[in-house]
Amino acid sequence: MMSSKKDRATRQRVAEMRAAHQGQERRRRLLTMLITAVVAIAVLAGLGYGIFTDRTATPAPAGDGGPPPWPIPADPAPRIRAAGLNTGPMGTADHYHAHLDIFVDGKPVPVAANIGIEPTEAMSALHTHDERGVIHVEAHTKGDTYTLGQLFTQWGVALSPTQIGALKTGGGKTLAAYVNGTKVSGDPAGIVIKARQQIALVYGKPDPSFTPPSSYTFQPGE
Repeated sequence: MMSSKKDRATRQRVAEMRAAHQGQERRRRLLTMLITAVVAIAVLAGLGYGIFTDRTATPAPAGDGGPPPWPIPADPAPRIRAAGLNTGPMGTADHYHAHLDIFVDGKPVPVAANIGIEPTEAMSALHTHDERGVIHVEAHTKGDTYTLGQLFTQWGVALSPTQIGALKTGGGKTLAAYVNGTKVSGDPAGIVIKARQQIALVYGKPDPSFTPPSSYTFQPGE
């Protein structure tokens, strides 16, 4: 009888030790899985961060875009890279909109849809969706700045103080830039895009009767 009790006690201790060991092994496996998941998330986050922070421009393909209206490039990727931008999923750290009007010889020229967007719907942080002239900034990094020149580089349209597309100043024709109705000097490509901003580019012979728009009515949610 005593031997039987000792055997049961021994078996119970062995079972308890085995259960404790198995519990430790389960905890170790769970910890390993957790560490692996955290590392994977960190790697993916690092890749995502790099999507819109690589601002190194590459040489732009040759060509000034020709006369208006200006379509988007057949292959947008080289132009996006030339603007110092990359494509990827939509950024959410910064999200705001501005508006661009272009006038050539007194007539409006549409801003192309899908500037900065690849056929796969991957997009740069600076892009358009339709021909209303609404510029979208959907950045992966808060505080990054973007310029009008970057938008035009992605569009494949030359922009400088003396040129827009194939249209050059001279012979009585000028190129003027306005921000919120106020004329600005210098290179229009250097205009920094800001939230709710109204930008206008006016090419042609100066017309004193023409007043560029000073504001834009965005749609709800823009």
